[in-house]
Amino acid sequence: MKELQAIEEWHDVLEQSKEAPLFVLKHSMTCPVSIAAFSVFEAYTTTIPKYFLTVQDSRPVSNEIERDLGIRHESPQLFLLKDGKGIWQATHYAISKAEIGKAVEEYIERA
Repeated sequence: MKELQAIEEWHDVLEQSKEAPLFVLKHSMTCPVSIAAFSVFEAYTTTIPKYFLTVQDSRPVSNEIERDLGIRHESPQLFLLKDGKGIWQATHYAISKAEIGKAVEEYIERA
């Protein structure tokens, strides 16, 4: 997993998603639900690249993600990006191994 700390890094990741799908997680270090979601995401085994950002440390990046994807900010919030777009997202307790697996199956493996 790679941490996104600058808007330029986010733009690079968004461009990379035009070549291959990837995940981006926005999380908060002060929210127990978010910390749990981070643990689930970190433990999820996949060949799909995984990125994350800590909202408290990277607020401008979080805001840019909201603007670029047109999806209202929540934390925790997990995106599956493909073709430069957010094709799937989950928040809070929906960030689970089962839900991530369903998204991969539906949006990547069947595509």
